Amino acid sequence: MPYSDLPKRSFWSSCRRDAAFRMADLYEPKFDLSPGMKVATFGSCFAQHIGRYMRRSTLTVLDAEPAPPQFPPAVAEAYGYGLFSGRYGNIYTTRQLRQLIEDALAVRLRPEGVWAKADRFHDALRPNVEPKGLTTADEVRLHRTDHLRRVKAMLGQMDVMIFTLGLTETWADRATGTVFPSAPGVIAGIYDPAAHGFVNMSFADVLEDLDAALALVRGINPNLRIILTVSPVPLAATATGDHVLRANTYSKSVLRAVAEELSAPDPAIAYFPSYEIITGLPFAGQFYNADLRTVTAQGVDTVMSTFFAAHPGLMEVQAPDVAVPTPAEAEADDVVCEEILLDAFAKP
Repeated sequence: MPYSDLPKRSFWSSCRRDAAFRMADLYEPKFDLSPGMKVATFGSCFAQHIGRYMRRSTLTVLDAEPAPPQFPPAVAEAYGYGLFSGRYGNIYTTRQLRQLIEDALAVRLRPEGVWAKADRFHDALRPNVEPKGLTTADEVRLHRTDHLRRVKAMLGQMDVMIFTLGLTETWADRATGTVFPSAPGVIAGIYDPAAHGFVNMSFADVLEDLDAALALVRGINPNLRIILTVSPVPLAATATGDHVLRANTYSKSVLRAVAEELSAPDPAIAYFPSYEIITGLPFAGQFYNADLRTVTAQGVDTVMSTFFAAHPGLMEVQAPDVAVPTPAEAEADDVVCEEILLDAFAKP
């Protein structure tokens, strides 16, 4: 029978009988990671947590743009240093990632890449890395040219690329298609509906952009190993006009499906289930703070302990006690569900 030889992790009832829902079985690495391997991190806000743990491990986390030595840690972080392997800020969408890689490999500046605010100027493609802005548009362009050259060098040096997919919603320049990490006018710039448009990327869009971005990097770095994950942090707001819960479900579903589409057939692309660990029904929202959006320290520890347990020798992260609710006596269900018959094949 097709289900008779499957492991316990493949059956809901078997996982449910385990105190931690067999969490250790969620991730099975496709490739080994060893001390000293050069890792680069990219992605949305949750990727910053991943980067912090990686820096404490025996892996070598690349830093293409280290902070000036005189900067205190809090100041360095406020100016975008040390959050990721480059000073590119949060990369929320696959199109942002593709743009960054295309621009870095060509050391290309985009004409729409400078935003003004009062008498200061910001890099529109990473507007938060200079909180007070710069004095001239030319200064922004000089900073960005240096940034792209450093990122280009890093792309060729990394052994492992970790990308956390965050959103499908973005804002774009209508004339060129360039997307921005925040809507014009939020941090800097001026929103002009004739020049700027909202985009909610489809599965096909996300797949095409991520596939293209990874192909570009592999073109200069053919032995690269890639780990994809999906941010469990929900949308703060949606520009679709829909209920934010509906919009979030769409966005995360698309990102999760794309990650599987690219990773499943490729031995050099792995998927790590941080999204499932934090948002999974068995864990009953226990890894979120009271805002139901930001992830608790225990949640981050749980994610990273699962990762490092599967890659021994890199770092020991204490796994928190995961309190999966005790099973209650099942109530009678008045729906017909043939799938429940599959429970008969679950191993005790």
